[in-house]
Amino acid sequence: MPKDPKALFGESVRMHRHQLGWTQEELAEAAGLHFTYIGGIERGERNVGLLNIVNIARALAVPVSVLTASLK
Repeated sequence: MPKDPKALFGESVRMHRHQLGWTQEELAEAAGLHFTYIGGIERGERNVGLLNIVNIARALAVPVSVLTASLK
């Protein structure tokens, strides 16, 4: 059974955040979001909107396609 796309996206966000050595709070601030929202994304609990995906990708300095590469 394929993994939930929300969980896959969250894992990607977490991996890139860890590569920067950032906390959820630091990513949230850079993306203009609340840290509890970032936590929900990383746990696969949130169905993230396009504008928030773009804001997260910009904050992490990666293309949106990198964050969504595992979603097949």
